[in-house]
Amino acid sequence: MGFRSMFARSLAALAAVSLAACITPRGEPAKPAAAPAPTTDFSQSTVADEVADWLGVSAETAGSIVERVFSDLGEPVGYIRGEEASGAIGPGLRYGRGTMMLPGQNVGVYWQGPSVGWDLGANASKTFTLVYDLPRAEDIYRRFPGVEGTAYLVGGVGVNYQRAEGITLVPMRAGVGARLGANIGYLAYSREQRILPF
Repeated sequence: MGFRSMFARSLAALAAVSLAACITPRGEPAKPAAAPAPTTDFSQSTVADEVADWLGVSAETAGSIVERVFSDLGEPVGYIRGEEASGAIGPGLRYGRGTMMLPGQNVGVYWQGPSVGWDLGANASKTFTLVYDLPRAEDIYRRFPGVEGTAYLVGGVGVNYQRAEGITLVPMRAGVGARLGANIGYLAYSREQRILPF
C-alpha cells in the first residue's frame, strides 16, 4: 500500500469521525437543542455572559476575549452558537452546525471547510462566533477565509477572524482534543449540511 493510498484512507476515516459529531438527516435545517428566544442585546457585558455560559469558561476569560474583540471591531450585529468537529493529518476538515442570533430572529446554519498546512490531531468543540457587518441573514451563506495574523489563544479559548465581502466573523472555540501545527483554510457557511467541504 503506497503513501497516497494510506493517506487517502486516513483522510476518509478522519472525515467519517468528524461527520459523526455534526450530522443530521440530509436536507434538514440546523436545529441545535433549545435555542433561546431571539435577542436584541449584543452589548459587551451580555456577549461576555453568553460566551462564558456557552463555552463553559470563566467570566474572567470570557470578559478578556470579548473586551479584546470589542476593542478591535466594536459591538456585533449578532452571534452564532454552535458545535463542531475537526481533524487533520496534514490537510484537515472541519464541520459544524449552530444557530445564528440576530436582532429579533434565529437562523440555522451549517459550516464546513478544508485546511491546508502542517497540522495533526482532532478536536470537538463548542463555538461562539461574533458576526459583524452582516446586512441580511442570508448573506452569511458564503466562504469566509481566515485573516492572516489574527489567531490568538486566551485562557484555553482559540480566537481568529474570518472576512469576506465586508462581513467579519470572529469564531471562538473551546473544546476537547489536541491540535498541533498551523494551517490555512476557510469555512463555507450553508443553509443545509454538506458532506464535501469545498
